[in-house]
Amino acid sequence: MTLAYIPSPSTGVIHLGPIPLRGYAFCIIIGVFVAVWLGNKRWIARGGKPGTVADIAVWAVPFGLVGGRLYHVITDYQLYFGEGRDWVDAFKIWEGGLGIWGAIALGAVGAWIGCRLRGIPLPAWADALAPGIAIAQAFGRWGNWFNQELYGRATDLPWALKISEGPNRVAGTYHPTFLYESLWCLGVAALVIWADRRFKLGHGRAFALYVAAYCLGRGWIEYMRVDEAHHILGVRLNVWTAIVVFILAVVYFVLSAKLRPGREEVVEPETGAGASGGPAEAAALDAGAGGAKTGDAKTGDAKEPEGAVKADLRKPGTGTGAEAGAEAGAEADKS
Repeated sequence: MTLAYIPSPSTGVIHLGPIPLRGYAFCIIIGVFVAVWLGNKRWIARGGKPGTVADIAVWAVPFGLVGGRLYHVITDYQLYFGEGRDWVDAFKIWEGGLGIWGAIALGAVGAWIGCRLRGIPLPAWADALAPGIAIAQAFGRWGNWFNQELYGRATDLPWALKISEGPNRVAGTYHPTFLYESLWCLGVAALVIWADRRFKLGHGRAFALYVAAYCLGRGWIEYMRVDEAHHILGVRLNVWTAIVVFILAVVYFVLSAKLRPGREEVVEPETGAGASGGPAEAAALDAGAGGAKTGDAKTGDAKEPEGAVKADLRKPGTGTGAEAGAEAGAEADKS
């Protein structure tokens, strides 16, 4: 008999009049807002402008939700396309089922589009968002608690999670893997913030650290779960995914540190009045500045562009030095 346990909600939906408020969706929304808020603070501290993080998140979040759902549906297709299943359920995202691997992958595509439109390097934006994404995952895992899903093996520990009888689940007390991963994600966020302050991580290395650290925790937590999943060589698919992604993140971190050490000095270009309008305008300004240098501070003689008519100040009849300088400047203007 388990004397202490974590109770599960009797329902994952709270009705505010005719409007259903689903716990799973609510946790995801809170996570997104926290991630954008923290990312904005970190972006401004790096020299970026307020609001830029939110502008790019408008692209990243929808792409991430679609990617997360696609990964879940593809890897657990039997839940939606098997015998006696309704394929329409694949679109019911509020009932749970988001794969973080697909969310990050396709979310990065959306972020890349947003960064391209703003002329911002994606790695710098990802570094600013990294700890916020980890915290968003920590909130999102509580959505699994509302839905009574993704728990671990049976246990009688004081912090066991009590699950009630329901579709595809047996009543009992189990390891609260949602809680383990939520706490792990908070630790990952703290690690990234500390390492970024201590070592001035840049060029995507803070994001790579987040990915590697998350994969370490996800590997052993995933191994504890008892929900239905595909296996490769007797190991759950998500465990293999965590191993592969961890290796890729570490390789990127090491190579980036060698090829692009330090941190970006400028993460967001200046725009608006007084700012350069692009390479063509910069070249024109440089040319104008060069043409304006028609006088020599030491000699007072005029300096003309190549090919211009030169005035001989030593010959009589050519005027004073000032007049010759004016003529040279006029020739420079004509050229």
